[in-house]
Amino acid sequence: MVEVADALPPADRRSAFANAPMGIALTTPAGLLVDVNPALSDMTGRAPEELSGRSVLDFVHRDVVAAARQAHAVFTAAPDRPLRLETRLVRADGSEVPVQITASWVPENPEGQPAHLVLIVEDITERKALEAQLVHRSLHDPLTGLPNRLLFQDRLRHALDRGHREDTPTCVLIIDLDGFKAINDELGHPMGDRVLVSFAERLQSVLRASDTAARLGGDEFSIVCENTERADAVALADRLRTTVTEPLDLDGTRVPVGISIGIGTVRGGEEPETVYERVVREADDDMYTDKSRRRRTRRR
Repeated sequence: MVEVADALPPADRRSAFANAPMGIALTTPAGLLVDVNPALSDMTGRAPEELSGRSVLDFVHRDVVAAARQAHAVFTAAPDRPLRLETRLVRADGSEVPVQITASWVPENPEGQPAHLVLIVEDITERKALEAQLVHRSLHDPLTGLPNRLLFQDRLRHALDRGHREDTPTCVLIIDLDGFKAINDELGHPMGDRVLVSFAERLQSVLRASDTAARLGGDEFSIVCENTERADAVALADRLRTTVTEPLDLDGTRVPVGISIGIGTVRGGEEPETVYERVVREADDDMYTDKSRRRRTRRR
């Protein structure tokens, strides 16, 4: 290890090492830190002397250290191509920093410089935040913030998978706003959007933590209820009819809210792939039946 530290690059290269904006480290082939630049010291919140002689893996988050160890083993067994690894480092204060590590193998040279690794460590916090934001946007309705149809499908499949494993029932509620077209036509689309947002807020306020409410599109919403018997889903539907249908007061405009609800049920233990479409169709058909019944009631 001392031999690697003594084999310093020329002065100009040393200056680049010291002033580089991203972390750089020299390590032994086993990953013991020999030299680190100020950027890496700042990134980890540790002085260079605290890092020297320690394994890089000592600073990798315990949840991902096994993957990092495996990547290092694969790299050192075939070091012809650089290693690129996204992982998480733990700072001295316990906080985490997502990083991308690029490792290159430097073989022993005729002048006696032993084989070592050069690590480039880049803080990718901003990139990860942007990726998370993009993922969130792809899975959520931009107007109400609720999960969209894609995430609804994922949550339903998750619930059905759990029901198959644990022999628990799953219920799906499909909800449609009554008379929403008239609201758009008479009050305008901006007011219609406000009705959807207010309705979504009311919807979330009455759900359990394990329930997933989603906006499927237009004025159609859904709820996935894991580990829920049909009787409990019926009770939830009754609660929704009581709680979320109070007229909305939007800037002095009183907007009535009516809903039609349909329920689909899957018994525990059923194969998810065989019941996915069936339970959605059952809830959808039941919702249209409820809507027709409500129309007939209003005509009387």
